[in-house]
Amino acid sequence: MKILQKKFSKTKGWETLRNDQFDPALSNFVLVFGSREIISESDVFTSIKSSYPNADIVLNSTSGEIMGTDVMDDTISVTAILFEKTEISTAIAQIDKSKNSYEAGKQLASELSPAGLKYVMVISDGQKVNGDELVLGLQEHLPADTIITGGLAGDGGNFQKTVVGLNESPVEGRIVAVGFYGSELAVTYGCVGGWDAFGPERLITKSVGNVLYELDGKPALDIYKTYLGEYAKELPKSGLMFPLSIRVEGTNHSMVRSIMGINEDEKSLTFGGNMPEGSYALLMNANFDKLIEGASEAAQNSMNKKIKQPDLALIISCMARKLVLDQRVEEEIDVVRAIYGETTVMTGFYSYGEIAPSLNSLKCELHNQTMTITTFTEN
Repeated sequence: MKILQKKFSKTKGWETLRNDQFDPALSNFVLVFGSREIISESDVFTSIKSSYPNADIVLNSTSGEIMGTDVMDDTISVTAILFEKTEISTAIAQIDKSKNSYEAGKQLASELSPAGLKYVMVISDGQKVNGDELVLGLQEHLPADTIITGGLAGDGGNFQKTVVGLNESPVEGRIVAVGFYGSELAVTYGCVGGWDAFGPERLITKSVGNVLYELDGKPALDIYKTYLGEYAKELPKSGLMFPLSIRVEGTNHSMVRSIMGINEDEKSLTFGGNMPEGSYALLMNANFDKLIEGASEAAQNSMNKKIKQPDLALIISCMARKLVLDQRVEEEIDVVRAIYGETTVMTGFYSYGEIAPSLNSLKCELHNQTMTITTFTEN
């Protein structure tokens, strides 16, 4: 595997940060992350395509770009990869043309050949797609041993629109799946949060999909505003600092969900994933040290005895973590670097949702508020 990394900013233009000294035209896969305003400019894709004419190019908007140990805003990061022993296949779906997010996931799975499929990367629109249903559609129609990771595109703290593209300028509503094939490719993953729970556990008494209407028979938005106090006037953005942990009755397994929008008339909250009736919800808030520890644990969980220093690490972290950590945000990237060492190439973005299996599981799930890491190594 050979890698070239570049970044673009309005002030400095293009800068090369990593160069394994190979012909860029030989690259077969390119990841492009950037702010919606810049990455949507008409000449961005054409410029990148001219540099990597033979590559499949995935682009998406973010809530911050990660390159090495730097966390950047209002930039474009490009990671061009020459996989020397790995084959790649791609598929796209448009949520507006699918019956629902589950069917979009099913469609994507059907377009990827199952023979020899080892791993699927999913990059999705972050606002029009129900991440839970998308993951379920993929999970149920891909081979059972396929690793699935990825994330939902971001739009900073704007929540206006997110864009994704495959071999095109990015657009709203797009979902991209990339299948990786080859016995010489090793893929590992880690996924950890780091939030503290507070207040009583409440029963979800009314919800539809990812829209929460009532907790304990009372309007969900009213209860949420009571807990948020002065932060309530900054919803939905401030809600990212106070996610909900949901637990299905009779289990100890919980998932963290972030607020993506509110409806004052309905007194409802829209979340990044489903909020099933009969489940229990618990408010959470930030713990700085636990967030940093969680990032370190995610990196440690992605390691195995055979791979001490992976070739490439794809880091997808929740924008809420970036919002909470603020000036300390690079610390969660620094601890990842400390685990992998200096030779591993790191790239990624801050998202509206993270897709990965939980620890010791192949079952893929939609997460919020987590640090997820996927590593790639060619033997």
